[in-house]
Amino acid sequence: MALHNILGKEGELLATEFLIKRGYTIRETNWKLNHLEIDIIAQEKGNVLHIVEVKTRADDEAFDPLDAITSKKISHMVAAANAYVNMTGLDYDVQFDIMVIVGTSPADFRIEYLPDAFYPPLRSY
Repeated sequence: MALHNILGKEGELLATEFLIKRGYTIRETNWKLNHLEIDIIAQEKGNVLHIVEVKTRADDEAFDPLDAITSKKISHMVAAANAYVNMTGLDYDVQFDIMVIVGTSPADFRIEYLPDAFYPPLRSY
């Protein structure tokens, strides 16, 4: 497995642990349907479903992980969330969160959690 893939998996594991420690229930990790994917689907107390995108990067990269959250990525996250909610029949509020993890190993990772990072774009007809 390539180094960046290993780093990404470690980041997603750390993100899951971070959410569990804060009282979230993890419903799914790496949920996929066709070309749609959600890194983490978590549930907070009550009926709030968190769709969490995890971006993990090494310290030495001159790249802001938030730059990877493009309008195309947002559209895919919203489509994936819609598919998941429709498949499961859950009647929950949906919140889109971003977790940025920067570092080269779990020992030195820094976590920035951005709950409710964006609202789904509205379509106009």
